Amino acid sequence: MYAIKRELKLNNREKTRMRGCAGFKRFVYNYCLDLITTSWLFEDIKAGDSKRLAAIKKVFTTLRMQKPENGWMKQYPSTIYQSAFMDIKDALARWRKGLGGFPKKKSKKKGDSFTVYKTSGIYPKKGEPALPFTNRAVINPGKLIKPPGMTTFRLKEPIDFFCSCQTFTVSRAADKWFISFTVDAEKIPPRVHPVHRIGVDLGVKCLATVSDGTKYEMPVTTKTAKTKLGKIQWRNRNKVLGNKRQGVRASSNAKKYYVKLARRHFIIVNIRKDTTQKMTTDLSRRADKIRIEDLNVSGMMANQKLANALSDKCFYEIRRQLIYKQAHYGSKVELVDRWFPSSKTCSHCGHKQDMKLHQRVFNCIKCGHSQDRDQNASINLENAPDDKVRSA
Repeated sequence: MYAIKRELKLNNREKTRMRGCAGFKRFVYNYCLDLITTSWLFEDIKAGDSKRLAAIKKVFTTLRMQKPENGWMKQYPSTIYQSAFMDIKDALARWRKGLGGFPKKKSKKKGDSFTVYKTSGIYPKKGEPALPFTNRAVINPGKLIKPPGMTTFRLKEPIDFFCSCQTFTVSRAADKWFISFTVDAEKIPPRVHPVHRIGVDLGVKCLATVSDGTKYEMPVTTKTAKTKLGKIQWRNRNKVLGNKRQGVRASSNAKKYYVKLARRHFIIVNIRKDTTQKMTTDLSRRADKIRIEDLNVSGMMANQKLANALSDKCFYEIRRQLIYKQAHYGSKVELVDRWFPSSKTCSHCGHKQDMKLHQRVFNCIKCGHSQDRDQNASINLENAPDDKVRSA
């Protein structure tokens, strides 16, 4: 599967429509979450989450939507509220398996998103699958796109080829709207890589140090953007975006400030994404085997003095990107045991000695070998014994 994401070029009327669709999805999601948590209080009812959600969906469609005060719901595509029930079902399933926390209510302040999909198709006979591409929306090349159940929207960046998809997700980041969908296509991985194996040491001072001498730094623009973000927050530290409980409406300046704040956060996110994507792509193209350390990121974040620097380096995101890009570039990611002393071992003679965090140069007291701390650790990761390495 290949994902495509494009920014939408919307006017004020279209933005209002998008916010309405997102608000409808948010209302249904929170309504469903309230009812299913309330249903757990009835001890006499013994049913799984699927049956409870099916009953809640029936109550919502037959009772809630039919009330006169909820007539506004009928002006939006029905797949929006159906996808909301799917999302709450998936969130509960992940929570049951221990893959995530208990689902929280959606808030307008944390971004808007909704999903639409095409439900109809041409079925030749009962019980047989639909004809190919009849249950999909066809997307033509150019700057126009028409999601199922909605009007045609303009794109800021064109789509260069014919494609089709069944499900479309519209999301908002700051004051920008995006649409994403998947295409049934796969990248053909290269058969030969220039380098057989490399070790990658992720650090605080330097984003990543490779055993072949390559270094990847986080751009200076990240620090500049975070400085500007801090200044904006300090100058508007007493500004409040209204208060519904007290009946206080948000001022125009408060709305402008929060949009500006969201834009600044969005810039920082894009800088990090661009850096990590380029770095992981370059590593995956060059090396056949990539060895990284199995870091305990959550435990390292407990250190308040390093938490800000660690979150800025995106350690887990780098690992996630390297793993999913294995299929794209034919590489193999290997995890070195987190207790392997890569920073305390001399890459020249194998002698182990204690190293404090502020010591940036490794000076071996046995053989006299002197080398950069991160470079020494990356070489040790590359040459780690097989019993300390496992596949990702």
